[in-house]
Amino acid sequence: MASPAPDVVLIGGGVMSAHLGAMLKRLDPRLAIHVYEAAPDLARESSDGWNNAGTGHAGLCELNYTPPPAVAGAPVDVTKAVDIFARFEQSRQFWSYAVAHGLVARPADWIRAVPHLSFVRGGDRIAFLRARQAALAAHPFFRSMKFTAERDVLRRWAPLLVEGRDAEPIAATKVDAGTDVNFGELSRQLLGWLGAQEDCSVFTGHRVTRLHRAGEGWELTVRHTESGDSRPVRARFVFIGGGGGTIPLLQSTGLSVARGLAAFPIAGQWLVCENPDVVARHFAKAYGPPPRDSGALGGPHLDVRHLHGKRVLLFGPFATWTTKFLHGTGHFTDLPLSFRPDNLATLIRTGARNRVLVRFLVQQALQGMDSRVRALREFYPEARAADWRLVEAGIRVQALKSADAGRLYFGTEVVSAPDGTLAALLGASPGASVSAHIALQIIQTCFPQKIREPEGYARMKAMLPGFDRDLGQPSAAAEHLLQSGRTDEVLQLRPAEASP
Repeated sequence: MASPAPDVVLIGGGVMSAHLGAMLKRLDPRLAIHVYEAAPDLARESSDGWNNAGTGHAGLCELNYTPPPAVAGAPVDVTKAVDIFARFEQSRQFWSYAVAHGLVARPADWIRAVPHLSFVRGGDRIAFLRARQAALAAHPFFRSMKFTAERDVLRRWAPLLVEGRDAEPIAATKVDAGTDVNFGELSRQLLGWLGAQEDCSVFTGHRVTRLHRAGEGWELTVRHTESGDSRPVRARFVFIGGGGGTIPLLQSTGLSVARGLAAFPIAGQWLVCENPDVVARHFAKAYGPPPRDSGALGGPHLDVRHLHGKRVLLFGPFATWTTKFLHGTGHFTDLPLSFRPDNLATLIRTGARNRVLVRFLVQQALQGMDSRVRALREFYPEARAADWRLVEAGIRVQALKSADAGRLYFGTEVVSAPDGTLAALLGASPGASVSAHIALQIIQTCFPQKIREPEGYARMKAMLPGFDRDLGQPSAAAEHLLQSGRTDEVLQLRPAEASP
């Protein structure tokens, strides 16, 4: 039975609420937790398998995490890639714990071993990729990364990238220990476990429309999406993890962190291939460099996915225009209704400072199927248009902050109330991949006392053995890797899964 006044309310039934809710309940089983999701099903927005690349982001293949140096010949800065790898390792640790303790079921339903490749064309980019591999391989996390510019080797790694290509120089790096993750299925299993626990409830078809201060906590207005009936709910702590719905709710709190905060939605699309003859010949996530005018949106990639028991290929993403903040429960008025006197200057300044990116997004939105297939053929020269169809991907709502003076930061960020009674997640990639780290951040900021106590500390160490260490430091990383075999074993991540 639902607690009438929960300790914790989590807004949004996706990957972030799933991880934070499960972690909090394991940390303190006495907590009463409610989850509210506006859609009729859980994890059907950006967490859903079709709405993201499913890449276990660990810095293995994503070239935007290691930008080329400004000065030719300077060393490649791998700091961000190392940091992302360390954060993803925390997710893997928690997932291993969740499997071992029955929070989630058979790992093969939501995670598989898939090689991660970085693929480039042309002499300058090959030189950069070689330097990148050398810089990364100096760290224990990336010692298994291989580089090749030999076509025979590339043909074995990813034949679709090579066949039918002219004599243009090409190269790639490869790490066999990459992953493909169905974050939607993982989220639904974690939330299913949470909803079955004492004093915990997971509500679908319930939209939180407003938050305001109430004593030492918050009062929420929760509306049933079918009946339209609303009711108040009070909680001592609120997490806003509603994807595109986060910013309007954060604005309603009156917190200073929301002052001047604006939002800009970017929708995505994939090309999808389900032809078994084609799908069987590509087993990797192959990432290319970001387009020159795309800012930090990331590069195109050709990915193998395992969705609903079926193996498919995805290529993209392609940006497109929308004014909705959510696919299923959003409205075309979401963007205009987010305009406020205190954020108009933020929007104008950001648009003026990022005119090249705005132009790129407009061009992306206006392109037709022929243009998308031409982009695909830069990766897969012999691609046939008849084998591919266009599907909608997730909506990424970019937070624009007045303090950033028009600069865009494409990442994830946790903001919180000064007293620790509320936290919200802004941003997207690599969000889902580092969800355990994000949950840990929130707990350290808003529930610090729970991990200071000996019992709570021991419980957190069981969930995240490395939570109190900097895994990015080479000595800690080397020690961690010696112990990671157990995680791979529990998650059933075997290289043999690379075979069709």
